[in-house]
Amino acid sequence: VFIRDNLQTNLPGKFPIDDYSQYIPTASYFALDVLGVSGKHEIKTRLFTAGISHLIMAGVVNLLKGTIPTWGPDFSANKSFPSGHTATAFVGAELVWQEYSHQSIWYGIGAYGIAAGTGFFRMYNNKHWLSDVIMGAGIGILSTKISYWLLPVLEERIQKKKHPYLLYPTYNGRQMMLSFNCKI
Repeated sequence: VFIRDNLQTNLPGKFPIDDYSQYIPTASYFALDVLGVSGKHEIKTRLFTAGISHLIMAGVVNLLKGTIPTWGPDFSANKSFPSGHTATAFVGAELVWQEYSHQSIWYGIGAYGIAAGTGFFRMYNNKHWLSDVIMGAGIGILSTKISYWLLPVLEERIQKKKHPYLLYPTYNGRQMMLSFNCKI
């Protein structure tokens, strides 16, 4: 309540930057490669990791919002806990940290700064309590950590599933054939 009251004193109006800033860290995760900064993994792996991270985060956030009814400071909805905006921002920040910290820690620090700003503006705009924001940040970070922990297991399973045969259609100008090639 103390934090909310201090944020709301002389409040000039809502500043909805948090509706957009939540996506900046994840966008940076993909944009840095386009800008010439090499990540640890190829784009296909990064797409998979980002997708799994966001799926885990969304599942946990929606499960908690549905099972723990908590009114936000503005009393507009009773699904305040945890902050989904903050969780989304921190998923992206941890993705940037995991993928680009070997190049420079400043990429991760910048992404975490934007994510923290998103959480701040959720409180500033009177949408969430500090506890909602802290829990959202934790869920976001942990979701990405889990995704990166699963990555080696998945890559190993994909390598084991390489099939030693190939089945492909061919056409010799007069007839269609189905060819089979097998490694012995």
